[in-house]
Amino acid sequence: MGVRKGSAEKTRNSGSMTESAFWSFIRSALRQKSRWWKPIQECKMKARRDYKGPLKRLKYEYQCKKCKGWFKEKEINVDHRTPAGTLTCGDDLKGFVERLFCEVDNLDVLCEACHAVKTKKENEQNKLRKQKLK
Repeated sequence: MGVRKGSAEKTRNSGSMTESAFWSFIRSALRQKSRWWKPIQECKMKARRDYKGPLKRLKYEYQCKKCKGWFKEKEINVDHRTPAGTLTCGDDLKGFVERLFCEVDNLDVLCEACHAVKTKKENEQNKLRKQKLK
């Protein structure tokens, strides 16, 4: 019995996960834990000020490093200047963890729009780099 074309073999988690799904699961768990990394909290604190607008429940707002606008906490991302990169196999693990759990000098607060532009540009550069390697 062969593997159907277009479907990956489920070799992880008692046969319930593909290799790709497994590494996606690990990557997601590490990213979630990185939210509590102190340098990330420090980065947010440096970009924070008391909220100046009319919403009484909102205590703080954060300045985007790129566009210099002020945003609610839900509208910002703490971005890695050097991207954490990919995590698709065990060989990637050490480098990914080192880059993900970095110090504050490698972090910036970006609004969602600026973060999306930066991420799109990085993804396009990675795609071009991979094409050149082929």
